[in-house]
Amino acid sequence: MTFAARAGIAVTALCAWGIALGGAQQYVPLADSVRATLTSAVSDRAPPVFQFERAEDGHRWVFEMSRRLASRMPDRARRIGLLKTIQYESTRAGLDPQLVLGVIEVESAFRKYAVSSAGARGYMQVMPFWTKLLNRPNDNLFHLRTNIRYGCVILRHYLDIEKGDYFRALGRYNGSLGQRAYPDKVLRAWRGHWHYDGPRN
Repeated sequence: MTFAARAGIAVTALCAWGIALGGAQQYVPLADSVRATLTSAVSDRAPPVFQFERAEDGHRWVFEMSRRLASRMPDRARRIGLLKTIQYESTRAGLDPQLVLGVIEVESAFRKYAVSSAGARGYMQVMPFWTKLLNRPNDNLFHLRTNIRYGCVILRHYLDIEKGDYFRALGRYNGSLGQRAYPDKVLRAWRGHWHYDGPRN
């Protein structure tokens, strides 16, 4: 698909759904070693189907999350594709998949082509400066796996900076460090609507 076609789809989506309410990560210069680590983390590799010890556990997780997401995303194929990508990319980044679902719920309300007033893009509302910062200027942040991978890598980066403090890491992710509204919303979504006790890694 050409850039013009993708842009047209994005504009159409914005007209239909409105501007995303998510905030924006802040540009902060990175040490060369940190940039190299993050660049490596977003490098493109095809995901496997599941990241579970047993395939049936993966199917159970997708079935349960799909049931919860159905009213927000009626298209089953898109829903399953999103959930499999979230499960893989979050596990790869050392994040709870349900946390990532909570972030997406608050950031974009599960709208693939959402754009915030600050210019953050896609499901996880990733700021475009990240593609330049990580020397990957041609990455398309509206592409499903690219968007989820960037979002997970960035959130993991902020969690590492904040030594595992979810409240502060989420504030950094949203560009609202020190304010309660955004982290509280994500934590409520994660521990409430997306809480899952079933088997997973």
